[in-house]
Amino acid sequence: MNRIMAIDYGDARTGIAISDLLCSLVGSTTVIHSWDEDKTLQEICRLAKEHQVGELVMGFPRNMDGSEGPRAEKYRSFAKRLEEKSGLSVTLWDERRTTIEAHQILSDHNYHGKKRKNTVDAVAAGLILEGYLSFRCR
Repeated sequence: MNRIMAIDYGDARTGIAISDLLCSLVGSTTVIHSWDEDKTLQEICRLAKEHQVGELVMGFPRNMDGSEGPRAEKYRSFAKRLEEKSGLSVTLWDERRTTIEAHQILSDHNYHGKKRKNTVDAVAAGLILEGYLSFRCR
């Protein structure tokens, strides 16, 4: 069975969460630090291959009322490029509130300042993956 990778795409940092082999929980997380979209794509593909990922789930920006956020087209374009480069399908997943929840989790565990800034995107990717895995189990 192939793992599932969740992506919390961002301009400077992209959070990555990869499921365990059973695709039942988050197995590992990391952050890609890059402003270069091509480098980010390359690193996601490298991680996907290294971890035997068979499916990609990418956070998709929506407004609280469910309408598409201002960055929606940029994310769609990135997802299309990622599909072409990786050969894997990309599911766009509603990421409303994941960053807010990630900040709350880190506050609850006394992560502040630079420590939080370098971790929040990985935690957000983990939340995206948890939501998607729960949806798949239903």
